Amino acid sequence: MRDVNLTIRPGEHVLLLGASGAGKSTFMAALAGVLGGSEEGDQEGTLTVDGVEPSVVRGKVGLVLQDPDSQIILERVGDDAAFGCENLGVPREETWTRVRESLDLVGLQDIDFERSTRHLSGGQRQRLALAGVLAMRPGLLLLDEPTANLDPEGVREVHDAVRHVLETTGQTMVVVEHHIDVWLDLIDRVIVIGHPDPDSRVGGIVADGTPDEVFGRFGDMLAAGGAWVPGRAIPDRGPGRHGDVAIDMPGDSGRSVAPARDREPALVTEDLSFGRGTALGSHIDLQFFAGEVTALMGPNGAGKSTLALTLAGLLPPIAGHVRVRADIAEGARGDEPSQWRSRELLGRIGMVFQEPEHQFAAPLVRDEVAIGPKSRGASQEEAYAIADRMLERMNLSRFAEANPYTLSGGEKRRLSVASMLAGAPRILVMDEPTFGQDFTTWTEMVDLIAAVRDQGSAVIVVTHDEPLVKALDARRIMFGFAGDDRRNGGAAR
Repeated sequence: MRDVNLTIRPGEHVLLLGASGAGKSTFMAALAGVLGGSEEGDQEGTLTVDGVEPSVVRGKVGLVLQDPDSQIILERVGDDAAFGCENLGVPREETWTRVRESLDLVGLQDIDFERSTRHLSGGQRQRLALAGVLAMRPGLLLLDEPTANLDPEGVREVHDAVRHVLETTGQTMVVVEHHIDVWLDLIDRVIVIGHPDPDSRVGGIVADGTPDEVFGRFGDMLAAGGAWVPGRAIPDRGPGRHGDVAIDMPGDSGRSVAPARDREPALVTEDLSFGRGTALGSHIDLQFFAGEVTALMGPNGAGKSTLALTLAGLLPPIAGHVRVRADIAEGARGDEPSQWRSRELLGRIGMVFQEPEHQFAAPLVRDEVAIGPKSRGASQEEAYAIADRMLERMNLSRFAEANPYTLSGGEKRRLSVASMLAGAPRILVMDEPTFGQDFTTWTEMVDLIAAVRDQGSAVIVVTHDEPLVKALDARRIMFGFAGDDRRNGGAAR
């Protein structure tokens, strides 16, 4: 970003919009005083909070991040909520008074201070992160896509908690969110950051005003730039409708382009119990077919991500079996992926992790995407040609020589999807593949998933993204909890 000139007044509630990679999270980090010094980047001009540098006045600004797990530090709820105050040197008695008040503000007043933070739902964890920030009594509250990884109930919980905070404290707020509808009722000002220019690679403020002014005057421009403008129609990418997109599949040209549902499923579970020590689901029998997208949906904490890892062969079942079709298992050790070596998974089952950083293995973005094609037998020239085309489709070409860890959250997600798609697996398991995306990159992601499906892969998606499910005409498998006991969940078609 360059030439950013704006003033945010006390008590304003600002929605910060911009394309994925435009610099929104960087700007939020700068406001919070945690952007880093000259060793991490360059800065021109001035940025002040109450007239001073943000890094000098720790605690005046509170930042709530997209992923609550990256912000929850300690094992017990009370200790975690008190962590910020303790670092600011707030006296002990005052700290616990603030903790009780902040937990009450976010609707967690009935949570035992001794309760493990690991046993909270996604919405509760995000509200706990918000409480820890509020306990520091910041004047400026920054929310960086705080509902991106939450189920609908969690989104409602966080939204209502923030509304109560604003009504009670009168705090200034800046929120970054691609899905505008979530926060629109709380917003009185919209600031739009332009997409980085291809030559200068920097963007600036392109619109600033009330929601009615910005969406009324600049709605078409925002839509063209990738914003989720309220009321915008989503694309239809049901079977056979992915446009001109194609995925390179080296050494596998015999795959059908648009198969109907196979008579024999690509992957099945047989009386499956899964979890990490304690079963999150038991006696589960499911079938997943080539040429079809299946969406695993349900509340946070129900076990969807754990099941995804089990289906991908990365976690062994507690009981029962996960098996793949004979032609997919050919050349591997049996038909149960959890028994395979990592090399046997390549080209057969691909996994896009919920946290993109968990799968990065190369120092450069271009090398990362080329890993899959190389493992499938492509020459170096072919592998990098595939990587270049995939990066172009994902709008990541300008980062080809960058380190994957330097990308924004949305860019990391696109890179993790690109690297897995480039390997053209027969079964593709994806955990929240669309979080952090603007409308343009979201649509490109949908097109690529549809292309993989129509070229014969079975696609399994863990998601809360209802537009994604509708766009792909995905089959739904709904997860829930048995009563109030989160250890005995299950799946229902």
